Amino acid sequence: MEFTAFGHLSRGLLRLGTGFGLFGFLSRTLFGQRIAAMMALTWKAAFRFRLFLVITVLLLGSVIGLPLLIKDDGTAQGFTQILITYTLSTVTGLLGLSTLWLACGTLARDIEDCQLQVVASKPIARWQIWLGKWLGIMSLNAALLTISGAGIYALHQARASRLPADQQRVLRNEVLVARGSAREGRDVEGQIDAETDRQLHERLAASPVSQADVAEVRKQIREQLKAGLQVVPPGYQKVWTVDLGLAKRFLRNKPLQLRIKFNSADKSPSGTFDGMWFVGVPQKTQLWRSDMMSLAPDTFHEIRIPPNLFDENGVLTIVFANPNNMALLFPLDEGMEVLYPEGNFGLNFARGLGIIFCWMGLLAAIGLASATFLSFPVAAFFAPGLLTMVFASGTISSAVSEGTIMGWNAEKGTTGHSPVDNIVIPVFKAVLNVIKLAKDFSPIDFLSTGRSITWGQLGLAFAQIVLLLGGIAAISGMVILTRRELATAQGTQ
Repeated sequence: MEFTAFGHLSRGLLRLGTGFGLFGFLSRTLFGQRIAAMMALTWKAAFRFRLFLVITVLLLGSVIGLPLLIKDDGTAQGFTQILITYTLSTVTGLLGLSTLWLACGTLARDIEDCQLQVVASKPIARWQIWLGKWLGIMSLNAALLTISGAGIYALHQARASRLPADQQRVLRNEVLVARGSAREGRDVEGQIDAETDRQLHERLAASPVSQADVAEVRKQIREQLKAGLQVVPPGYQKVWTVDLGLAKRFLRNKPLQLRIKFNSADKSPSGTFDGMWFVGVPQKTQLWRSDMMSLAPDTFHEIRIPPNLFDENGVLTIVFANPNNMALLFPLDEGMEVLYPEGNFGLNFARGLGIIFCWMGLLAAIGLASATFLSFPVAAFFAPGLLTMVFASGTISSAVSEGTIMGWNAEKGTTGHSPVDNIVIPVFKAVLNVIKLAKDFSPIDFLSTGRSITWGQLGLAFAQIVLLLGGIAAISGMVILTRRELATAQGTQ
């Protein structure tokens, strides 16, 4: 009885979505009858395998169940960490796996079961078959992501009312917001590279070294320069000058936050380090001085500062005094960041879901491209394996930073070198640049810390992840499918 009801519900939703509903009308209007028909077949496959309803139940279960199983610490940050970070990460993982499985299965099974031969005999190009399946998968993802996103947002709003009054204020002002960010010197790395090249040229002119050791000398010079900008010795101060840019126009009378992180080579007896902060410029702006703070290393801290501490040019001057008996290191990329209010949480949350949707588009393209030349079981292993190798890029990064694939020579205390490096290292750099196109976007981290995801970032994510990377996979898949001899597919199983 339950099985029959389940089947009737599936067929009802399918008819509603693809037969005469808004989805069917829009797909036919935007993409034409042929591609719309392939989208409908993809939906039928998803409901035939009961994938849509099963994934919907799993997604809603994770949205509702995880916050009940994992308790937060009662703070606004801890509450958001549980409700957004864990639930949205789980939703992304489930959607990613289902996208790859459906993308590999819907095309590979059609080829192996000789169903695609029947479709290909109709007046429809094979690239339209491929594109229709991709659009069908993406429309399924859009529906699933909308359901789960609405569930997360509604549950977050409902449970926020249970927090203490002071934490609700923090939630509204610092977490459930879209905060922009500003750092000191956007091109610090470029300045370090330029100064490194200058000092390297001077050192080589004074005392030439072998060509094999030039890379090691350059690395040493660069690390020394980088350390000078990051390290705060005992009893010294470090100064940051952060230009707020055009944001200064709407930040008057609004409090800001300093998001800081530091490291230490040694541990203190208490596990924390003292420090004092000074913000402002004497005789130019208001001045603010913190009390002595005890902060833990290797973790992010947010310090609220009063409004109107930046000068007429929008420059905020920040000073840190290190009273400890050991040096502290503030990383260039995440040591100091100024956060300021920029928008509301709802729209920011929608843009974050948009970036996740872009990721699903890439996964669908990779899965379909794999299924054009592999059987379903092989494609189902190949696509996740490819992603695992690509995104686990630590080894490639290490080789590029060291300038060699030979690794560290413990006897000589230097890195080895090989003629192969002249070919492999440029290739590794190109691979890292490609990987960076997708890995640079972190909507879950941004949403959980209340940071702004701009329309520009969403557009860039769509261009780099969907159009560029997904386009490469799509073109490859369409070309392979067009050239493949489908009549021999059954015999090659």
